[in-house]
Amino acid sequence: MSRYDELKREELCTLKKEIDRQYEEYKNQKLDLNMARGKPCSEQLDLSMELFRYTDNLISESGVDSRNYGFLYGLPEVRKLFADLLEIETDELILGANSSLSLIYDTISRAYNFGVTENMTPWSKLDRIKFLCPSPGYDRHFSILELFGIEMITIPLNDGGPDMDMVEEMAANDDSIKGLICVPKYNNPTGITFSDDTVDRLASMKTAADDFRIFWDNAYPVHHLTEEKAVLKNILKACKESGNPDRVYIFSSTSKITFAGSGIAIFAASKNNIEYMGRLMSVQTINPNKINQLLHYRFFKTVDGILRHMDRHAEILRPKFELVLDIFENELAGKGIASWTRPLGGYFISLDVMENCAKRVVELAAEAGVTLTPAGATYPYGEDPFDRNIRIAPSYPPLEELEKAMEIVCTCVKKASLEKLLEHY
Repeated sequence: MSRYDELKREELCTLKKEIDRQYEEYKNQKLDLNMARGKPCSEQLDLSMELFRYTDNLISESGVDSRNYGFLYGLPEVRKLFADLLEIETDELILGANSSLSLIYDTISRAYNFGVTENMTPWSKLDRIKFLCPSPGYDRHFSILELFGIEMITIPLNDGGPDMDMVEEMAANDDSIKGLICVPKYNNPTGITFSDDTVDRLASMKTAADDFRIFWDNAYPVHHLTEEKAVLKNILKACKESGNPDRVYIFSSTSKITFAGSGIAIFAASKNNIEYMGRLMSVQTINPNKINQLLHYRFFKTVDGILRHMDRHAEILRPKFELVLDIFENELAGKGIASWTRPLGGYFISLDVMENCAKRVVELAAEAGVTLTPAGATYPYGEDPFDRNIRIAPSYPPLEELEKAMEIVCTCVKKASLEKLLEHY
């Protein structure tokens, strides 16, 4: 098949009739397939059920009764396990409840109400606050910033990370820019991992704001899909070496390692940041769920135990990602109407369609029984400036449903593209 934009009008019309026929057939099947979010499937959740075998004795290996109060930062042995995983010091880490997103919310809320340190002005007392937002990015990050009235600046995301020339220039010349928020490894939704050069430049760049902070949502540190495993440079170490040890807040969790609703969240930062956050947290809570922490520790035992567990996740996820990529290649390649990422890990594939077509594709898919993430969700304020990006989440549906959903999506991409081309022919 030739590129659509090389076809004559008569050829486009003939092709559109066939695609319209296929689309109506799908609509008549009255399907109900939901791919709006990157949820683990039941088979993945089943991998961690053995965690509940370790409930007979709830006294931890360090002698702590996990049923009682205390240990605001988490059980010592569990802190060390996850510090080893993230290659940081144990006293640079606090364990939270199940959601790293909650930790991000709380950290922004504390900066907003109290400042990033005792000596810094709370963001709520400033006339204007801005964040740099590499995009396509994680929609829930943008929702938090919007809730607090923080102005979001879209930064183009390249293969090695955000456009660093743009980031450096803006951060150095505008003291109302207080932060940058991102998913640096197996990015949501593109799957890219920030390069070493990007990490070094983020760590060392000049900022007009003394209270500039990087919100480093390392949500997928061990979520590999292939034998080729991306490596993300240690930004906390890079910040120390650049003389900016307090610049970064790191977030992670086991939500897509064990149980999405009852994992362990992680906050990592410099010792100064940990001490300050700890004082604020001590007013909010006495301790996290130490029983859950202990069960996780006994289930994994070591970092190698976590990595072996994630290999089992990859065995479930890999065929789903391969299926989606094969369908895209068979149905969309060479037509000039779409491009997509081939992630080495994470939970998403980023699909770019023709400009001004993404909303139409999502609308058509919904009418044919396939719910996708809203078009524009991967950009601040839900506004994709080119209306072309769609986040594809292959993890949850079984293969049979996933295949049907992707066939429908490809038909919708073709239909929307043909409509657009004929509109301007």
